[in-house]
Amino acid sequence: MNRPRLSRRQLLQSAACGFGGVALGSILAQTADSAGPLAIRTPHFPARAKRMIFVFLAGGPSQGDLFAPKDEINKNHGKAITSPVGDDGQIRVGVAEFLPMAPVAPVKPRGESGLMISDLMPSLAGVADELCMLRAVVADNKAHAPAALQFHTGHIAEARPSMGSWISYGLGTENEDLPSFITVHPPGDPRVYGSSFLPAMHQGTPLRVPGGENEPAIADLRDPHGKPEAQRRRLDFLQGMNQRLLRRVKTDSQMEGIIASFELAFRMQAKTPGLVDLSGETKETQQLYGIGDGPTDRNGRACLMARRLSEAGVRFVQVTMGGWDHHGDIHNALRGSCAGADRPIGGLISDLKRRGLLEDTLVMVSGEFGRTYWSQDLSGKSPIIKHGREHQQESFCTLLAGGGVKPGFVHGETDDHGYRPVQGRVHLHDLHATMLHCFGLDHKKLTYRFQGRDFRLTDVAGRVIPEWLA
Repeated sequence: MNRPRLSRRQLLQSAACGFGGVALGSILAQTADSAGPLAIRTPHFPARAKRMIFVFLAGGPSQGDLFAPKDEINKNHGKAITSPVGDDGQIRVGVAEFLPMAPVAPVKPRGESGLMISDLMPSLAGVADELCMLRAVVADNKAHAPAALQFHTGHIAEARPSMGSWISYGLGTENEDLPSFITVHPPGDPRVYGSSFLPAMHQGTPLRVPGGENEPAIADLRDPHGKPEAQRRRLDFLQGMNQRLLRRVKTDSQMEGIIASFELAFRMQAKTPGLVDLSGETKETQQLYGIGDGPTDRNGRACLMARRLSEAGVRFVQVTMGGWDHHGDIHNALRGSCAGADRPIGGLISDLKRRGLLEDTLVMVSGEFGRTYWSQDLSGKSPIIKHGREHQQESFCTLLAGGGVKPGFVHGETDDHGYRPVQGRVHLHDLHATMLHCFGLDHKKLTYRFQGRDFRLTDVAGRVIPEWLA
């Protein structure tokens, strides 16, 4: 006998969804699963990482300018050369010839490890010996939206669960009063932090750095006109109706997510304000992140909030920093992007280290792809000092720190023109597989059955790369 099924629209309507858009992120509230949908779960094998902070540099930072200079490019700066790509994959980027473009600032060995880092990122250079640098990461699409989708979800077109959702699903939460997955200043495409077919409580909860005293960090979390007691009574009435509806349909992950999210939102009203209030942090800590300085204040606050949320038990925190799409005037534009991001990122890693959190916190810093080592001049007329760089998904750099990866380590290399990997190739599926491994999760076993198929973050590919694991 077929059980009655209600549409998502009907479910949301019946749940009075004005409150439901709040935090479909995570919960331990009792639902159909008596243990709680986000009860702590045992990993497949001993884990090195307990939590993760992902700093997403949206737009595609230039690896050649920041982390991986090439002598051949420097030698031929501004000279027209034959295409390094070959007849099988010719690329034309707005000019008739390929014009190699040297880094906009010196890139030098840093720390005892000698990792190459630009003068534009002195704070990151100061933590070079904590970094694991992947120099030959490969994606499958050079357009921003599908590339970002693949980096976050493993797929370039379909909406699939994001990295944070998979980790939330695989491990549960360490704090029943907070979402297990929070995204600070999330990208514009909600698919990159969505849970897709996973239960709704695993999707990312959007959070923003408040711009003033009256601006909440999480939209619609608090009822400005109601008292907690009255809110509790309304919620109890609503939850009673929701539970009766759930008993009718027997099982529905969306319905369970709605029920649990209401309870989480109620608890978050007491917990969240204290975590996003940075006034209790020392002046030295705030300066470490660049809080109070114009270029770094917003990103610094976001990174410090990420540390506080992680410390409080949030399993996966993402911080998005935009402004890395440098098709033109990269000489000036990259300086501005680095000025806003370097101190917050370096400060985050330093702060985690001194607080004893870096050892079991995996930090990842990356864009959705990189940029070419040769020029892009969209006008075809401007001097090379005004040129930018095109998208490059064929190889780019991703930085890792803490959580089970080798510190002060470089993995992978590209050809003389910085285009194709010649050793240590890391496809995004491999990156995801190895990331899950740090959490004690086997990427082939972390699956969810949907529409008759077992899905996973790495789709049908991916391999763990042991070379850069500690």
